[in-house]
Amino acid sequence: MFKKISSILLICLSIVSCQKDKKQDPFEISYNRIGNLTNTVKVNQLDSIYANDSIVKLSKTNQFVNMSNAIEVYEKGGAKLLSLEPKVENDPTSVIESVQIIDPRFKTVSGLSVDGVFKDIKDNYNISKINNMLSAAVIFVDSIQASITIDKKELPSELKFNTDTKIEASQIPDSAKIKHLIINWDDN
Repeated sequence: MFKKISSILLICLSIVSCQKDKKQDPFEISYNRIGNLTNTVKVNQLDSIYANDSIVKLSKTNQFVNMSNAIEVYEKGGAKLLSLEPKVENDPTSVIESVQIIDPRFKTVSGLSVDGVFKDIKDNYNISKINNMLSAAVIFVDSIQASITIDKKELPSELKFNTDTKIEASQIPDSAKIKHLIINWDDN
């Protein structure tokens, strides 16, 4: 009896220690999370999350220039990783509203990254809707809170010049390259 209890206790301790050792992948994209960044992180917490990286806060230079108030995250080596948009301008207690993924190392569990193609989206996610914009098709994937842009140069000619045409997933070539991958947390 003592051997059974000891064995069970040893197994339980092993499971618990394995779970404690599991660290968050700093490049994994999932629902409400991008690496160590979550949808509840405030702007004033970014310095601690990205302590080993550089943070650059862009701001409007004057009232006539329409620049974003983006916060850009760079690796110490200079590679741009992410571009963050706070929900409220100039508020250090604001949460992040959207994150543009720049670095291709950021991926979902299924391998979707900014270096991906439409087939990566189609094969792994339910597409919520597709918007036909002037120069791009914007694909929405609610399960990862993403809006994914594909340049119209990647689409068949009948879709390139008309914004009134409804774009269906079946009309987008599997090889169409992703131009932008943005995670939207605007419903925090």
